[in-house]
Formats: sequence, C-alpha cells, structure tokens
Amino acid sequence: MVVHLWVDADAEPGPVQVGFTVSKAVGNAVTRNRVKRRLRHLTRERLPALEGLPGRAALVVRALPAAAEASYATLGADLGRTLDRVSAS
Repeated sequence: MVVHLWVDADAEPGPVQVGFTVSKAVGNAVTRNRVKRRLRHLTRERLPALEGLPGRAALVVRALPAAAEASYATLGADLGRTLDRVSAS
C-alpha cells in the first residue's frame, strides 16, 4: 500500500479529504471493491490522527496487488504504520 499526503498549511483548516486508487492489477471488480470498502472503513477509523495537521490536507491511498490477498487485520496494520509515518513527517 502506498499513501501520499498533501498539506496546504496556508489554507483554511478543513476536514482531511481521502481518495482511493485500486487498479485492475489488484483483481477483478469484486476484489477491487472489497479492498476499497475495507480501506475506506480502516481509514475512517484512523482519520482523527490526521486532524491535527495544519491547514488543508488530502490523502491518497493506493492499493498494491498484495492487498487482494491481505486480511482485514493485515490491511489495518499496514495502513496504521503508513499513516503513522506520514503524520510524523
């Protein structure tokens, strides 16, 4: 999983915008939608950690092909580690 964070510190503070990219390399439509649903739910749980960022922020989560076989817990752990790294920078 790859996460990109963009922060505009000069803008008015607002909610963090989140987008998901799950390519066909991850699997068929059913698999891609399952991965997106899981990532959406996991991101919603961890979003308060990013609320402290200054200004306006946009987060893009890109699922890699391994996400198709990953369990919910594995995706959650991977997303948590990634968001921790992103919010620390």
